[in-house]
Amino acid sequence: MSDAFTTRVLNITSGSEETVVDLTRECEAFLREAAGGRDGLLNVFVPHATAGVAVLETGSGSDEDLLAALHTLLPADDRWQHRHGRPGHGRDHVLPAIVPPHATLPVIGGRLELGTWQSVCLVDTNIDNADRQVRLSFLRGVGEA
Repeated sequence: MSDAFTTRVLNITSGSEETVVDLTRECEAFLREAAGGRDGLLNVFVPHATAGVAVLETGSGSDEDLLAALHTLLPADDRWQHRHGRPGHGRDHVLPAIVPPHATLPVIGGRLELGTWQSVCLVDTNIDNADRQVRLSFLRGVGEA
């Protein structure tokens, strides 16, 4: 594989409750190896129909606020047409339309360019599937040696 593109899959166990999992450290560790001090883009992708990727502040209540907002927007009740799984599971399949399954972020000098309070997070409302994969891909910038 060319060093212009490097990818790795993280295996994440999200647990038995709806959750926001901070992936920032894993992204930074990947970039230390993959970027080699170069500029480029980090793509974070969740290949699941019931999870998403968000960039938000964590640890000060914003992660819980996001889950509360999702409960308001996507109630876990029987209104959903998608009916397999537990009652309300159809909402989990609508989640990626609101919290997309991907994020593409700038990398400058091999470092993730996030704002002061920003973190890269897996958002998982599907309590029936705690085993998740997250693909991290670094694409080196054009003209970068």
